[in-house]
Amino acid sequence: MSAVAFIGLGQMGAPMASRLIAKGHVLTVYDVSSSAMEKLVKEGAKSAKNPAQAVAEADFIITMLPNGTLVRQVLFGKNGITEALKNSALVIDMSTIHPMESERLHYDMAQAGFSYMDAPVGKTSDHAVTGTLTILAGGTDQQIDRAEHLLMCLGSELIRCGEPGNGIKVKIVNNFMSIALNALSAEAAVLCEAMDLPLEKAIQVMSGTVAGKGHFTTSWPGKVLAGDLSPAFMIDLAHKDLNIALDVAGQLNASVPLGAAAREVYSQARAAGRGKQDWTALLAHVRTLSGLRPLAE
Repeated sequence: MSAVAFIGLGQMGAPMASRLIAKGHVLTVYDVSSSAMEKLVKEGAKSAKNPAQAVAEADFIITMLPNGTLVRQVLFGKNGITEALKNSALVIDMSTIHPMESERLHYDMAQAGFSYMDAPVGKTSDHAVTGTLTILAGGTDQQIDRAEHLLMCLGSELIRCGEPGNGIKVKIVNNFMSIALNALSAEAAVLCEAMDLPLEKAIQVMSGTVAGKGHFTTSWPGKVLAGDLSPAFMIDLAHKDLNIALDVAGQLNASVPLGAAAREVYSQARAAGRGKQDWTALLAHVRTLSGLRPLAE
């Protein structure tokens, strides 16, 4: 079993720390909330007065904090981790922070001679309680191999995302997509209700189509990502159908701003000469707008 310092006992951190205790690890905890620490002490953890004291004897340090400013403060501030950290220890930041902040922290920790990796999590606090989080590890193979036994106490899946910093990058992309999709899904549900269509019927249909399954794993692999833009469903037709949906929404006073924004992207793609291409060519179009090299077409 390992000597672990866990810093940050909020909605996610507290159940994660509890899991490590249950798995037999020797845990020292720190949080600005004394009540949060007291609960973990009752489960068998030791409490610390500050981050430096928490990490003094630890081989692994896990930080689970609300933002990058706090992570930096805990690492480098007064009574911070680096004041007492053993050179042989591994710091694992599991917070969801800005990727550029994470890059600077990786650099500064390396310059100070310490081992540091990122491993943000997917799913929710309910999954933290059951130990079924998805762990998105960004680090060297050596770091991830060393941390794997701890991380798998917290999650049911460990995804090696590549070099240090890649864990938080993929977490932010995942959250961007799922959060934006939540809003678009709400618009679709409102449009169903506006047309007196039972939502359960829409769910039944969309659970088996690209709408519910997403383009990453359905339409893209065999078309745009394979360099094939021959039309299975043309951008012109997608634009036409989107116009119909938006007209219906307008007549029924359904609020669908994301749908309207999507129409602009399809309109741009048509203006760029992609109207007769497959609808997955939208990826190629957005790449061009972003100044990225063209995909093989």
